[in-house]
Amino acid sequence: MSAAQTGGDVCAAIVAYHPQIELLDQVIAAVQHQVGRVMVFDNASPGETLDRYFEALRQRGVEVFRSDRNVGLGSAINHAARAARAAGFAQILLMDQDSIVDPGMVETLQRHLRELQAQGPVAAVGPQFRDQRTGEVAPFVRIAFPMNRKLFGGPGQVVECDFLITSGTLLPLEVLDTVGGMDEGLFIDNVDVEWSARARYRGYALYGICDARMQHRIGDLVPITGLLPSYKRVVHSPTRLYYMMRNRVLLYRRAEVPRRWAAQDFPRLLLKFFGTAVFLKPRREYLRAMLGGLRDGIAGRDGPMPPKRPRGG
Repeated sequence: MSAAQTGGDVCAAIVAYHPQIELLDQVIAAVQHQVGRVMVFDNASPGETLDRYFEALRQRGVEVFRSDRNVGLGSAINHAARAARAAGFAQILLMDQDSIVDPGMVETLQRHLRELQAQGPVAAVGPQFRDQRTGEVAPFVRIAFPMNRKLFGGPGQVVECDFLITSGTLLPLEVLDTVGGMDEGLFIDNVDVEWSARARYRGYALYGICDARMQHRIGDLVPITGLLPSYKRVVHSPTRLYYMMRNRVLLYRRAEVPRRWAAQDFPRLLLKFFGTAVFLKPRREYLRAMLGGLRDGIAGRDGPMPPKRPRGG
C-alpha cells in the first residue's frame, strides 16, 4: 500500500505477550489492509509454535521484533514509535493483541484527526470499543469529582475526553516531540492514563470518535463467590493487580495528573482492594499482590514487578 492511499502513512504497532495465535491472527488480518505497515513487538513470549508463527508473519509482510525479555508495554510502544518514525511513517496506531478493528476504522480516525487538527493541537484520537464477550459498549471519560462523567456519544459524534485507552489510539508521531513517549517505569498499567494526562497538561486535546469502532477484551470473566451463580464480572490477574495498585499510587503524586482524578480514584482503589480480597480466589495470592503494589507505590518504586521471595528466606 502506498503512502498516497488511505492509511498508508500509518504504522500499526501490536504489543504481544503470550498471545493466542488464532486471536492475534484475527487482529492482524483486520488491520493489515487499513495501514501502511503492521509491526508486532513481542515481549519475550516463548515456544516453538510462536517461533514458526512469527516467521510466517514476516513472510506475509508483517514486521516482527522479539525482545529477549519482557520490557513492558511502555517500552514496547516507545520502541515501535521510534521504528515507525525511522521508516518514514507520520502516525502510529497502537494495538493490543486482542483488539479487532472494524472495517474502515483507521480511515475514520484519520479523517476526524485532520478535521480536529485544523481547530487546535490534538494529541490523539481513539475509537469507541465494545467488549467481545459481553457486547457492552465502553464510554469515553471526562474526569470529574466525585464521579467521572461517562460519555457514550452516538453516530457521527466526536467526544472530547480526558484519556484514551492504549489500544486503538491513533497519534501523530510528531506529538511525541512535545509530550514525550510512554512512561516505561509504569511497565503496564495506567500507561495510557499517564500519557493522556501529560498530553492534556501540555495543551493537547484528546478525542473519542464514535463512528470508529473496535472490539476489545478487558480482563477475564469469572464467577463472583457468594453471589448468584450466574453472576460474573471482569477481573484481572494478581500480576495486573500489583501494577494497578502500585501505579495508581505513583500517579497520585504526578503534577501532570489532575488532582480531581486522584480524589475520585482513591475510593475506587479501596473498593477494588477490599472487593477483590473478599470475593475473589485465590484470596491470599490476590492480597499479596495488591499489598506489594501499594507498598512499592508508597515507596516510589517503578519498573517490573519484583520476583516473589521464597518463603522462609
